Amino acid sequence: MSNSPWFAIQHPLTSRRRFLLGLFSFTLPLILWCAVSYTPFIWHPMIRVESPGGVSWFRPGLLVERAVFATENAKALAANQPAATGTRANPVFLPEPHKVAQAFYTAFTTEPKLRGDVWLHESLWRSIQTIAWGFLISSAIGIPLGILCGAYALWSRISEPVIDFIRYMPAPAFGALAVAVLGINDAPKIAIIFVGTFFQQVLVVANTIRRTDPSLLEAAQTLGCRGFRLVLHVIVPSKLAELYTDTRILLGWAWTYLIVAEVVGVSSGITFFINQQAKYRNFENVYAAIIMIGLLGLATDQILAFIGKRLFPWETQRPSRLRAFIVRLFSSRQTPLTASPKSPAISPASTEARS
Repeated sequence: MSNSPWFAIQHPLTSRRRFLLGLFSFTLPLILWCAVSYTPFIWHPMIRVESPGGVSWFRPGLLVERAVFATENAKALAANQPAATGTRANPVFLPEPHKVAQAFYTAFTTEPKLRGDVWLHESLWRSIQTIAWGFLISSAIGIPLGILCGAYALWSRISEPVIDFIRYMPAPAFGALAVAVLGINDAPKIAIIFVGTFFQQVLVVANTIRRTDPSLLEAAQTLGCRGFRLVLHVIVPSKLAELYTDTRILLGWAWTYLIVAEVVGVSSGITFFINQQAKYRNFENVYAAIIMIGLLGLATDQILAFIGKRLFPWETQRPSRLRAFIVRLFSSRQTPLTASPKSPAISPASTEARS
């Protein structure tokens, strides 16, 4: 495996290569960002004024375009005034990575500037609540309806044509209607996330249910399983792992509607923080908040993936070393939790039963 080519088609990579490539996928954007931010000859279209010289409207620390800086200096020299001095810099909307890293910490420790504003952790918690409620309501209705559509042609023909039509309508277009019906609190935000997730969820779940193995259905019917029991005891259990994966993917979809949802009605949550910081031109805080949303979404997905591997171990082609380590850390020594799916370990209880 270690000598296999890197570009082999549909060939699994070793754990070491997967780790290195995963690390590279995160470091490459950071390297590019550092190169653009810290290397003057790549892209620094502004001049940060250090000494205004003979230019009356220049101030120390002011950012001006390079062409304007050159023109004003030429005018100053023509008028026998000293030239201004400065260093090349990027626009204020592209802060350096170290400033964003500092903002990550100070955003949680800096008191809000205006009375009535909330702390960042309070905004973040409110956004998480909005996402959770919108996705839970969508899943509570969308998953059962998707299962019915996938299992019964009748439900499919009644529901899917109109759902397929509505899913092309952008969820933000329902913002004004949601405010008119539900008011200006959190309800319209939850409604936007529901609209953005629900219709996709029904179609994805229905498509997953349709991929049930026909031989499995035939075997169950041969044994006398009929009607809704076939759905409840055969179809759903056989596709449970895929439905779980669908839910993980659609949760990420719900996160993408958060920013749009939170500008509907009264601004709140992490979007309120981003808008406030952009208004004060604290773009390092804006970047920190955006990255924070990405990290929250990634952490949520990885936690769900970890739980999924524990719930459906037969779906795991390659046991994760991290999962094995954490499971071994929190489990008893007698629990065979790190066994390969292809060679299941035998528990002491089963050994006793066989004997």
